[in-house]
Amino acid sequence: MENKPIKIAIVGPESTGKSIISEQLARFYGTVSVPEYSREYCRNLNRAYTLQDELNIYYGQLALERSLEPFAVNGLMFCDTTFLTVKVWCDYLFGNTPEEVLSRLKSHAYDYYLLMNIDLPWEDDPLRDFPEPEQRTYFLDVWKQELTALQADYQIISGVGEERFTHARQAVDLWLGNHNS
Repeated sequence: MENKPIKIAIVGPESTGKSIISEQLARFYGTVSVPEYSREYCRNLNRAYTLQDELNIYYGQLALERSLEPFAVNGLMFCDTTFLTVKVWCDYLFGNTPEEVLSRLKSHAYDYYLLMNIDLPWEDDPLRDFPEPEQRTYFLDVWKQELTALQADYQIISGVGEERFTHARQAVDLWLGNHNS
């Protein structure tokens, strides 16, 4: 039986440094970072996305993650977001989430989550939609609720620049130390 890698998910609202932290952590620990599938999917989408697009993103994120599992060095991988983002967006945009996504949430848990705080300045990006401070606060609260509902083990990561990475690395080191002993 093949061992599954420890999966640490980097999640949170838009423009909170998820991709950068995921890449930095993977580099520091000498392993793989699973990129956010939706960025590539939506890059050339020249229309409003639909519920079907969200399902496509869900399946794409899972497939991308599976395809990179063999490259997890020392049994560790970092995931730049997860398909839980699909639930967050589906609930917000469409008022509900397809059952196939909901049913997979509990069975496809990540070992540990780093929830990126909204303390970074907003960076405009054509794939981002919610720059207003109250929207960022709203989505941070949604993430906290979703992670709590999953009974997920998570830590909120704050700080700017190198400080943010240091806090993320310290949280991972502490978590690994508590779970590898």
